[in-house]
Amino acid sequence: MTIDTARLREDFPILSREVNGRALVYLDNAATTQKPRAVIDALTHYYETQNANIHRGIHTLAVEATEAYEGVRAKAARHIGARNAEDIVFTRNTTESINLVARAWGDAKLREGDEIVLTLMEHHSNIVPWQLLAARTGAQLRYADIDAAGQLDLDELRSLIGERTKLVSVTHMSNVLGTINPIAEIAEMAREAGALLLVDGAQSAPHLPVDVEALGCDVFAFSAHKMLGPTGVGVLWARAGLLAEMEPFLGGGEMISIVKPEGSTWAEGPHKFEAGTPNIADVIAFGAALDYLDALGMADVREHEKRITAYAIEALEGSGGITVHGPHDVEVRGGAVSFEVDGVHPHDISTIVDAYGVAIRAGHHCAQLLMRHLSVPATNRASFYLYNEEREVDALIEALDEAKRVFGRVESRTAV
Repeated sequence: MTIDTARLREDFPILSREVNGRALVYLDNAATTQKPRAVIDALTHYYETQNANIHRGIHTLAVEATEAYEGVRAKAARHIGARNAEDIVFTRNTTESINLVARAWGDAKLREGDEIVLTLMEHHSNIVPWQLLAARTGAQLRYADIDAAGQLDLDELRSLIGERTKLVSVTHMSNVLGTINPIAEIAEMAREAGALLLVDGAQSAPHLPVDVEALGCDVFAFSAHKMLGPTGVGVLWARAGLLAEMEPFLGGGEMISIVKPEGSTWAEGPHKFEAGTPNIADVIAFGAALDYLDALGMADVREHEKRITAYAIEALEGSGGITVHGPHDVEVRGGAVSFEVDGVHPHDISTIVDAYGVAIRAGHHCAQLLMRHLSVPATNRASFYLYNEEREVDALIEALDEAKRVFGRVESRTAV
């Protein structure tokens, strides 16, 4: 079913505002997405009618808040095809989820000489925690390269995964190149080596159907704010039994079973990793975001983004003087489209297009290893979501034409 963006956009209050005297064109969805009225209303409803702490209270408000919060755990599990809600841990974001695994699993499992395999397309959130873990344990980091089309070199990755590999950690979808990595194939490589596979799903969970059981990964992490939900909510899924093997990441209230002077025992399941009062209101509002996506259908979200991404890549390349990075085949990529304008710094481009009301990202996108691989200091990035329309791509091209006129850059070159 084709998504009716004209009607759907009415659900997003911010899309009706103007920026610099022009209608807002929001193309920075890989950084964070806008929120539908249903999510905003859910947040307000909690504070107006249910505000209470969860799990311990037995009064009406506490019970209602607990049921609403735990209901979202089940919704998050369904969204990624997980069998058990008890395998879902709420964190602050994808970054914290990955750090939790690095501490709670990595500190106990890795030793000097062990290896962690990553790729050059990783976000810093899927690099720095492992660098810190390697520094603590003496483990070694190894990085798989990418090819000229911006896709992972699977042959090299396979050669890097061996008997010393304890962890493979890879993004499902690149936040720079849009590349969708073949996780099921990578999972088989990790499994053969007896290694754990962690998947950074920050860019995939919002944009395409995900089934962690079919993917075969051991850990999957994503964030609410990149999929219509509030900021401050992350999700960590771990395969059945894995959480039980891990020690707590933080200590305090809620994550305990029994506390004695000489020591404590831990709560079971995800609660062991949710110390203290969690982000109750935003988790509950995230449930409204999951409901919204479920009503649309992730397959339809994916098809919409394929259409608009194909339109954007063709328009960018056709405008002249622009290099588009990453795969051009929308079957193997998502809607994060990074590009550069010949001879013009991305920050200058972003400033000019903002004057046209167009919001894009400029910088290294927390992917400095990838920027060095591309031999650029930074790129511009236009990233699309379910409410974007082709006319907004046209507005971007109009703004870029003005930027090229200002800087006198009109020559094109071959795309990478």
